[in-house]
Amino acid sequence: MKKLLSLSLILAASPVLAAEGPFFSLRNADFVVSLAFIVFVGALIYFGVPGMIGRMLDDRANGIKNSLDEARLLREEAQALLASYEAKAREVTAQSARIVEGAKAEAQAAAELAKADLAKAITRKLAAAEEQIESTVKAAEAAVRDRAVSVSVAVAAEVLKSQMTAEQAAASVDASIAQVAARIH
Repeated sequence: MKKLLSLSLILAASPVLAAEGPFFSLRNADFVVSLAFIVFVGALIYFGVPGMIGRMLDDRANGIKNSLDEARLLREEAQALLASYEAKAREVTAQSARIVEGAKAEAQAAAELAKADLAKAITRKLAAAEEQIESTVKAAEAAVRDRAVSVSVAVAAEVLKSQMTAEQAAASVDASIAQVAARIH
C-alpha cells in the first residue's frame, strides 16, 4: 500500500502533466524522463533499497542510542567516583586536622613537662646548694669552735702553769683520772 501511494505521489508531482502533444511518445522528453524515473524508483524498491536505508538509519539510531546510554553510564560512574574522591578528600582533611591538633597537644604537654622538670631540677639544685651552705657553715662553726677550744686550752694551760704549783698539778691530774674512771664505769 505504501509503495502504491509513493508511486502515485511521484507521478502527480512530475512535469508530465504540463507537457504538450501526445504524452505517451518516446519523442516526448518528459515521458522518457518520467518513465526512467519510474523504472529507477521501481528498481530501488525491487532491490529493497528503502528497507536497507531504513535498516541503516535504524542501526545508526541504535548506535547513537547505545552511545548515549554508554555516555550516561560513564557520567554516572564519573559522578560516583567524584563523590568518592570528594569524601576521601574531606576525610583526609579531617584526619590531617586531627593529626595537627594531636601534635599541638603533644608539643604543649612536652613543653609543660619540660617546665615541670626544669622547676624540679632548680628546686633540687637550690636544696643541694642550701645543704652545702649549711654544711659549710657547720664545718666553719666546728673549725672556729675547735680553734677556740685549742686556744682556750692553751691559754688555760699557760695560766695554770703560771699559777699552779707541782702539788696542785698532781692533785688535779688525780682528780681528772678519778672523774674519767667514774664516767667509764
